[in-house]
Amino acid sequence: MSSHRLSKKGRYIAWATTGVVVAAGAGIAAETSMAASVWPAQKTYTGRAFDTCTAPSLAAMKAWNTKFYGAAAVYIGGKNRGCAQPNLTKSWVKSVNSTGWKLIPLYVGAQPPCQKSRNPERFTASTAASVGASNAKDAVAKASALGMKAGSPIYLNMESYDITDKACNDATLTYVRSFTKTLRNATYRSGLYGFSSSSAKAIATASNKMDLPGNLWYALWDKKNTTTTDWPWNPAQYTNHSRGHQYMVNSKETRSGYTITVDRNAWDAPVAIIG
Repeated sequence: MSSHRLSKKGRYIAWATTGVVVAAGAGIAAETSMAASVWPAQKTYTGRAFDTCTAPSLAAMKAWNTKFYGAAAVYIGGKNRGCAQPNLTKSWVKSVNSTGWKLIPLYVGAQPPCQKSRNPERFTASTAASVGASNAKDAVAKASALGMKAGSPIYLNMESYDITDKACNDATLTYVRSFTKTLRNATYRSGLYGFSSSSAKAIATASNKMDLPGNLWYALWDKKNTTTTDWPWNPAQYTNHSRGHQYMVNSKETRSGYTITVDRNAWDAPVAIIG
């Protein structure tokens, strides 16, 4: 639907008003062999996770700690980030983590030139590599400032675009590869959030696997809490705790007196290392 092309904030508003080849199936084994001589052990979580536009208050996170969800995605930065984050501080991260929550860092980087959206930052074919590197350096700085240590994943938010537009798709893959390589050079693990019909598909089906993300978080709104039975691509891809699945969106839920509109995710992938 057209709302796929909107930023996360835009989707909520719309609904409210109406040098090493990384094999896609190798997951973290390939990532840990790259860039750094010694990688921190990855921290993984398997279970339900939620994402929401603005990180909830500490009180809300404590109230929601009912074991239905065990992880929450947070938007750590990017010029295209759709919502303000008054709660998202290093202190908040530490406090939330200490209560048992796992955190999933999400960075809303530049978007493709052919994408139909109002996102303010875009790359072009000529700037894709440099913007990807710059965005990744900013993502690492933002994650580090929040207390998310080296070895943590950072998931690049890539919204829907026309992957049949070869020039646009080639530029997007250049951007993603540059972002990924720069993350790994800083000893942060790479991931991508995208749509099973477009941006995630472009990664999963790319013939050249060089410098592609080691973890794939796919949006497929089929309301199935799984990362396996509805996996759209080769089942040998992104194995070994390397998948996330956004299976339901715009779910208004109340727990212990706090109501939050969230997207639901099935998670079997790395989460932040907090220190």
